[in-house]
Amino acid sequence: MRKNMKTATYEAFGGPDKIKVTSLEVPELKEGEVLVRIKAAGVNPVDALVREGYLKDFLPYEFPIVPGWDMAGVVEERGFSARRFKVGEEVYAYARRPVVHGGTFAEYIVLPESYLAKKPQRISWEAAAGIPLVGLTAYQALFDAGQLEPDQTVLILGGSGGVGSMAIQLAKTKGAKVIGVASQKNHAFMKENGADHVLDYKDTNVGEEVKKLYPAGVDLIFDCAGGDTLQQSLAGLKPNGTLVSIVHQGEGLDDGINFHYVFVEPNASQLDQLRELAESGQLKVHVSETYPLEDTAKALDQILSGHTTGKIVIVP
Repeated sequence: MRKNMKTATYEAFGGPDKIKVTSLEVPELKEGEVLVRIKAAGVNPVDALVREGYLKDFLPYEFPIVPGWDMAGVVEERGFSARRFKVGEEVYAYARRPVVHGGTFAEYIVLPESYLAKKPQRISWEAAAGIPLVGLTAYQALFDAGQLEPDQTVLILGGSGGVGSMAIQLAKTKGAKVIGVASQKNHAFMKENGADHVLDYKDTNVGEEVKKLYPAGVDLIFDCAGGDTLQQSLAGLKPNGTLVSIVHQGEGLDDGINFHYVFVEPNASQLDQLRELAESGQLKVHVSETYPLEDTAKALDQILSGHTTGKIVIVP
């Protein structure tokens, strides 16, 4: 007999009023899939952008939509040929499927086992759920697109947010020099994560300040903020440097800039590497606030404010 689960869901794009907490049937297990009982689900700005319809022409979707792409939980059932994980095993995942439909703001999720990795031990469910999307985004931006090497210098715009704080830590594990950019109140947080230098984007020309620190410029700019701060920072990029952005798709940039736009992809082997860093203490997650499932709309409003330090997490 199929069982039901409590979920946050919406049946039309729009504002917070579209979110409802209701009961839906747990999806049927197919070959190679597992049923995971969700213990915690990370909240990301893209969750709110999807709900408001900004990505509807970019990502296929099917209503009703259960939002959320991050999760940590326990394997409860396995479909035919799904044998990588045992029932009862603790896992985590970046759960974005090809069609936006069944997400992680729910009590259960059904996923192909290929999406899953073992959850980092010795950290909380909430911290583990805060890693996948931001950790993979930072990893793919710095190392796949940015080709960051030891002793190179990276400027991280938006260094106190979920992705930026991960990027600072990952860049330091590579042996790079890091300049973090955020408001003054978040400078101590960026330094705690390992930033060698911190800059305030308010009343400061970021590019000029970068050149004072590194007259030759930086090897890589990782942009998690966009806007005027990005435009200013370009003056601090080496002539042969690389710009990677998760918020800007390259419109209006000089053709001579080595530019890459990154939209994160699921990658279980990279999640394994992030797990190892978390277990060794080299990767920490600052969970600033948790919300019950009933407060999903509030959580999405908070993440959309742009003033979240670290991660916020929903606990179903």
